[in-house]
Amino acid sequence: MLERGEVANSWRRERWDSLRLLTPNWQSRLPGLAYDGPDPDGYMAMGEVIDFIERFARVTAAPVRTGTEVTSVRRTDDGYRVTTGSGEIECRTVVIASGACNRPTVPGFAPAVPASVEQFTPFDYRGPEKLPEGGVLVVGASATGVQLAAELQRSGRPVTLAVGEHTRLPRLYRGKDILWWMDASGVWDQRYDEIDDLTRARRLPSPQLAGTPERSTLDLNALTALGVTLVGRWAAVRDGRALFSGGLRNVFALADLKLERLLDTFDAWAGDGTGERFEPTRAPDKPRLQLDLTSGEIRSVVWATGFRPEYHWLDVPVVDDKGHLQHEGGVAASPGLYALGLPVLRRRRSTFIHGIEDDARAVVEHLAGHLA
Repeated sequence: MLERGEVANSWRRERWDSLRLLTPNWQSRLPGLAYDGPDPDGYMAMGEVIDFIERFARVTAAPVRTGTEVTSVRRTDDGYRVTTGSGEIECRTVVIASGACNRPTVPGFAPAVPASVEQFTPFDYRGPEKLPEGGVLVVGASATGVQLAAELQRSGRPVTLAVGEHTRLPRLYRGKDILWWMDASGVWDQRYDEIDDLTRARRLPSPQLAGTPERSTLDLNALTALGVTLVGRWAAVRDGRALFSGGLRNVFALADLKLERLLDTFDAWAGDGTGERFEPTRAPDKPRLQLDLTSGEIRSVVWATGFRPEYHWLDVPVVDDKGHLQHEGGVAASPGLYALGLPVLRRRRSTFIHGIEDDARAVVEHLAGHLA
């Protein structure tokens, strides 16, 4: 096992200080290791996640080579040559477990933002104190965006949130964590070969959730109550002005509709129709369609616009023109090349800590067959 940094490197180096897991602690489990602390319904802080992964490495005696960065993977006659900063490795099979969040995604118009406005990604951001005083424009309303918008607003900075497509979820539903319902009802068990539009499913935005001690819902209504200003998707920069798309009500209505359908699925699984329903997302009467970025109103931009994988080191023709690995349930289009930890790799739970085991068993079974 090759790791470019330390064990749990991305959790140590590429997360903001206050981040907690979105999944409750009882769902944090790996083969042979489950959460055994005093707060099963809580959410691990970053230090706890690092400790958990380090503990798993010790329990399994995993042969991890830390500080070993891979610079190239190439085909050979009977397998692959892996080049690292510490030398080369010849092998018949390779499993890519580098994940889907190696690089923040930033729109192409970011260079047009005036130099007076500082720009940050979730990899740069550590806490509100690192940003200049003044207004903040947070771009993106998935899990990262809503969490950072709330934290910055509570710090005393006026926050504007640019909202595009998003997945609305309550933290609790009928007294249980919403992710308990996803797990128990079988929604997360849906296989990749049972999904009509797999490409879309693999690129859905992460749900609007936060892991707080209060187990509170952090949706757009909660942000509005905090004082966050909502605008439409940031479409362009022109003459120093940020231009936002209209149709915010339609975006809200679609997210609310998808939530209703999901809750109907839970109620049907539970065998009754007595579930609670939530207030529709409140749209501002007249959302702003532009902001003058040269006026001083906005001093910083935080791009919470998603992440992408990074395969610059993969010298095998299995990456499409959008930078995504081509694979079938974790089996890449090159014999002996595999992947784990990608969205909906084999099931909807694939990218969660507890979702890796079933995927890994299937991938390893195929790998063993290949070697045989």
